[in-house]
Amino acid sequence: MLRFDDKVAIVTGAAGGIGEAYARRLAVEGANVVVADVAEEQGEKVAAEITASEGGDAHFVRVDISDPASTSAMAEATVERFGGIDLLVNNAAIYGDMEFDMLLTVDWDYYRKIMDVNMHGALLCTRAVYKHMTRRGGGAIVNQSSTAAWLYSGFYGLAKVGINGLTQQLAHELGGRNIRINAIVPVLMIRPPPRSRPARTSTSWSRTWPSSARAPSTTWRARASSCSPMTPLGSPARS
Repeated sequence: MLRFDDKVAIVTGAAGGIGEAYARRLAVEGANVVVADVAEEQGEKVAAEITASEGGDAHFVRVDISDPASTSAMAEATVERFGGIDLLVNNAAIYGDMEFDMLLTVDWDYYRKIMDVNMHGALLCTRAVYKHMTRRGGGAIVNQSSTAAWLYSGFYGLAKVGINGLTQQLAHELGGRNIRINAIVPVLMIRPPPRSRPARTSTSWSRTWPSSARAPSTTWRARASSCSPMTPLGSPARS
């Protein structure tokens, strides 16, 4: 028996990169997987490849995680296709084509777009699925954090600080429903860097990523009364 037999998983940002890897691995472990992304063509391709080669059943759903109506529709489409929701990976974020600027000078509309996707999106997706998980007796949610939460990285790092706090707060709200929530912090990811954006003042500045910088893994287990180290995604939460 596989770890996630008869489980239904949603992975946001699964049309490529680490999200695609999550979706493929969940399918290998027996889960029915929803590939959720704004990139329709690539998302459909990934879902088809998973179904054909990984041995699982995968389905693409287009979602804008910054839109409450879109995240609710994603959850409903998942339930319609697979009968319920057990697992959610909040991976989607704007990064590879992100512009970089200081908090003091970044265009306000652009800043709000980044925060709506990179931080608020995880909350909206969680709000969309938690009632469905409750009906299944509980579930597990994983939020993608980053070492950027401990380093200077402008609004991207600020959003990841928010993800850590969001995980901690939701652990208390979801624990009583037998829903576990963790934040994971990859130390090194090979992916396209954000585009540089000239500073809007004459002051010279730069972003520095020390090669020795390492942040501890930030995880919170979903319990109503306390926080404790992460347990495996497929393990039941304990009271």
